[in-house]
Amino acid sequence: MTKCQKPRFIRHAVTLLAGVFGSLAIAASAHADYPDKPVNIVVGFSAGGTTDVVARIMAKELTQELGQTFVVENKPGAGSNIATDYVRRAKPDGYTLLFVAVTSAINQTLYRNVSFDLTKDFEAVALGAKVPNILVVNPGVPVNSVQELVEYGKANPGVLAFASSGSGTSIHMAGELFKMRTGLDVLHVPYKGSAPAVTDLIGGQVQFMFDNMPASWPHVKGGKLKALAVTTANRSPSAPDLPTMQELGFENFDVSSWFGLIAPAGTPREVIEKLNAAMVKAQDNPEVKKAFESLGAVGEKTTPEEFAAFIKSEVESWAPVVKGSGAQVD
Repeated sequence: MTKCQKPRFIRHAVTLLAGVFGSLAIAASAHADYPDKPVNIVVGFSAGGTTDVVARIMAKELTQELGQTFVVENKPGAGSNIATDYVRRAKPDGYTLLFVAVTSAINQTLYRNVSFDLTKDFEAVALGAKVPNILVVNPGVPVNSVQELVEYGKANPGVLAFASSGSGTSIHMAGELFKMRTGLDVLHVPYKGSAPAVTDLIGGQVQFMFDNMPASWPHVKGGKLKALAVTTANRSPSAPDLPTMQELGFENFDVSSWFGLIAPAGTPREVIEKLNAAMVKAQDNPEVKKAFESLGAVGEKTTPEEFAAFIKSEVESWAPVVKGSGAQVD
């Protein structure tokens, strides 16, 4: 390199470095200003369902905390897979998020061809809430406890049928887990949603169901259904007298409908941390606690790492139950 070329080379290098550092500064500033426009929270189910209701509770809090509108966008279909794949393909900038539910963890095994990997294609933000499932029976079934239901089922093989809100839902899988643990000869009857399933349960067309608590609890209080147990590891604050399945001898029977926020893989860490902090803070809001209580839901604070580990454990723990049930969707 000649003496003449050296100054020119140095000037070129300085210009390049200035451009690099300038770009980094702009990127850092952009992340610091997040969000500076409305954010979409995609829900894979229709409006009015538990996932949608919890998402809207959290969207309201995120809007107040972060100063931009968080809009819930419903994209139902294929057991929430359409919404999940849509967010997977979205730009990883924090402006398109998914309010994920337990269904997506189950779908990882239930569907033969899944376009996403829940543990690799997304960044976990925070767990929002867990809703227990409750074992409810038609009052006409002559049982008043889980043990009596098992004894009745064994004495009358093929007589009992359990309802679900659809194949692959946590409601269905809880029933399959119960069937596997007890060896009962019972029929699974899937419905297009919890509401028609509960209607037939009340009418006696099916005999029992592991339903989401918000859908069945009003009917329990109204005497139209009998509640025998909750499926979570701990008793529900909304029904403290109702025993857990684990208390009744069903080891590791811990089933809940859970909901949380995830983002496309590659979303900046600063954005993930800002969203997580807002989600965690929201759970301390008395209004949020009251809203969750009305759903029978329990808020649970997590770091992004804790939520990622939880999602991984859910995918892994549901896989043998799905395979054991024989359920499969193309």
